[in-house]
Amino acid sequence: MTVISFPIPAYQNVPIHAEYYLPSRFLISGISLGITTIITTTENINYVVGQEIRLLIPISFGSFQLNGLTGFVLSLPSSNQVEISIDSSKNVDAFTASGNPIESAQIVAIGDINTGATNAQGELNQGTYIPGSFINISPQ
Repeated sequence: MTVISFPIPAYQNVPIHAEYYLPSRFLISGISLGITTIITTTENINYVVGQEIRLLIPISFGSFQLNGLTGFVLSLPSSNQVEISIDSSKNVDAFTASGNPIESAQIVAIGDINTGATNAQGELNQGTYIPGSFINISPQ
């Protein structure tokens, strides 16, 4: 019997799941508005200071004015909270945790692990990556 080593046969590929990538996306359970915004999530966060994030907030959760905005992680006040560089002190409705049960308010990391140094020859992947990159932690 011959073992196939490359390419990997479809039956051996592990399905792509969000939980197999770091940093993850998290469900938002609360938002403290202010000059900087503090996001509370339903579970512990694996973000780091300096990481870029995006907020996804449906209208039914309030604070929908923050939907689609991007910012950077400034600090991690607790294991399930993140302070971000988005000014929500003016013209932003209060967050409502009891929004539409079919939708969910989320905070997601932005990044691409394929980003490396760029020069006249194009993009060179030198093993560096920007904060917010996704690292595959799929089971082998």
